Amino acid sequence: MDNLGEIGTTEEQIELMDVATNFCRDKSPMDKVRALIEDDLGYDPQVWKEIGELGWLAIAIPEKHDGVGLSMAEVVPIAEQMGRNLMNTPFGSTTIAAQALLTGGNEAQQAAWLPKIAAGGAATMALSEDGGDWDLSNITCSGKQDGDNVVLSGKKQLVRWADSAELIIASIKVDADVRFAVIERSAVPEGALRRESIIDETARSFELTLDGVTIPADALFDAGRTRETIEKVELAAGLIHAAEMCGGSQAVIDYTLEYLKTRKQFDKIIGSFQALKHPTVDNYVEYEKARTHLYSAAHSWGEQGRGEVAVRMAAAQAHSSYSRAADRSIQFHGGFGFTHDCDAQLHRRKAIFDGALIGDAAYQRSKLAGLLFD
Repeated sequence: MDNLGEIGTTEEQIELMDVATNFCRDKSPMDKVRALIEDDLGYDPQVWKEIGELGWLAIAIPEKHDGVGLSMAEVVPIAEQMGRNLMNTPFGSTTIAAQALLTGGNEAQQAAWLPKIAAGGAATMALSEDGGDWDLSNITCSGKQDGDNVVLSGKKQLVRWADSAELIIASIKVDADVRFAVIERSAVPEGALRRESIIDETARSFELTLDGVTIPADALFDAGRTRETIEKVELAAGLIHAAEMCGGSQAVIDYTLEYLKTRKQFDKIIGSFQALKHPTVDNYVEYEKARTHLYSAAHSWGEQGRGEVAVRMAAAQAHSSYSRAADRSIQFHGGFGFTHDCDAQLHRRKAIFDGALIGDAAYQRSKLAGLLFD
């Protein structure tokens, strides 16, 4: 943490990191992580209640909506420690939904939902469809005006924690224009949610069938703020997932080092072999680069232009670092590494899923190229 002060780490970030480090370590030991894989809900509801009581969901919500009044920068150390301990809860999806509301929602929508989120209510975004396109405006789900209501149709995929969410914000097209629809969980009919089998077994994801779901016309976001909302959602998701992946990188490197310091081959500790030492050092250097990019992005959050560049740099480096560190760990563990019992497997799967949600390192770099060289 020492080197991070040079790029503007706030006192609030440092305090939150201290609390989050202890909380996530204590509440999410690996045996519990593995036990929750078999649990339908996928997380401990008591831990989620405690997260709400700690005020973590209120951090980036303005005080007028019962929030703490800080920014996404202060969410970063919490998401980082959650990733480090594979603590998967609706925290990330809820925080992104709150940012969407703050950007595109009207005063009534914000007043109705932001205090609920700040108090610990879960929310999520429904953005992905069959095409798997990371362009959030390339969608087919639609809404048709019917008097004072809008009737929705189509299917959304990779809707994280949808069964726990009180609020789902879905992207749809109304008269060929992309809009965001505020859908109360109670408006989703029974059978409209189908749990998906995803590579990250510590997460929960659902397909959402919108056919026949009816919402009031005033449940749509402001049509004039769609572009701004898409941009904010992309940046919020990029920052949170970059933080989770940085934490995961640290954890999987620590896990690998422990193995290299204890496993013997030919009467030697295998960590003494150059073929294992050098890649491990490389992984650590890549992790440090990712973490520096992460806190630089947190520091630049909200700055026009510079903020997006910093977030995409952080997301690209974090995904690359996490994927590589987990992959090397699997290789170094030999035959055991290719079994489900190896913890590096869980990290490798999470790296793949995070990349699927926000765009992998190659995609983030392609977006960066456009920002830097156009």
